[in-house]
Amino acid sequence: MIKKSLRVLVIAVLLVPAAYAGKPPVFATSEGAIRGHDPVAYFTEGKPAKGNDQYTFEWKGEMFKFASAENLSAFRADPEKYAPQYGGYCAYAVSEGYTASTVPEAWAIVEDKLYLNYSLGVRKQWAKDIPGRIAAANKNWPGVLN
Repeated sequence: MIKKSLRVLVIAVLLVPAAYAGKPPVFATSEGAIRGHDPVAYFTEGKPAKGNDQYTFEWKGEMFKFASAENLSAFRADPEKYAPQYGGYCAYAVSEGYTASTVPEAWAIVEDKLYLNYSLGVRKQWAKDIPGRIAAANKNWPGVLN
């Protein structure tokens, strides 16, 4: 009986890390996705806006915050339209084959899609060849999560 229990324990210990080996599909901090900023605001206000704890929605395992009930409603109706590409990971990094965190201020909307970058400096690098970077990132996503 002890041998069987020990065997089950060893198998469980070996399998658990495999289940958690990849990165989550959405980059988030303790503040939530996009560091607590409202993804819809990028489209409606043309700038990042801090979300409100009163207006939240869990999507793909992470909490998104919104500046208003209207923005929450818009996201809830069509999250794919407003959510940042590549799960909110740095678009430049994904184009290079890895993931990196992002800041809300380093953003761009290209063909009605929101892209975030690690920093304003990285966004400048990314902007030198946006179509090429997007094509490369699309090829790498979601494989970079493994």
